[in-house]
Amino acid sequence: MFDTTGRKTIIYPPSPPSTPRLRLGSSMSRHTLLDGGWWPRSVDPVAELPGLVLAIEHLHGPVTQLVLHADDWDGRPHRIGMAGRVLRLAYFTSQPAGLVTALCGRNGNQVDLLIVPPGTDHDTADAAMALAATADNRVHAQHIVNTVRARDSPQTTRAEGDPESEGGRLAS
Repeated sequence: MFDTTGRKTIIYPPSPPSTPRLRLGSSMSRHTLLDGGWWPRSVDPVAELPGLVLAIEHLHGPVTQLVLHADDWDGRPHRIGMAGRVLRLAYFTSQPAGLVTALCGRNGNQVDLLIVPPGTDHDTADAAMALAATADNRVHAQHIVNTVRARDSPQTTRAEGDPESEGGRLAS
């Protein structure tokens, strides 16, 4: 979006930022895949991102830019006005789906967060954010929600050929 002078338009949220549903890990180690998880209420970047940025800034200093997957959002504003300044947003198809990267000014920190889809049920979203915030997590952002769902779903059938599935018992 550009204004009449050819400059990119700055979009201002119509309401104050909401408190994000966010869970961050206890350490900022570069040996982890993710630093935590975030569960936005919608896919509207103007409504959702300012609250997230303010929460990240509280712990990690000023956020200078967010990197987002191009298809995760309803719109793609490149600049959002918030807290008396302008936040730059960048959208890439190469950014993994379900991942937001916040680039922080202080010491060049990078905060990588799982984005739990807005329509996800509470238990799954909570478990996905907890896994994303775990220091030893090795599941990539785009696979976490499905991993949690698979882990938490009851196994109702046994594998074909399993003796116990046919009423038999394994030999002792």
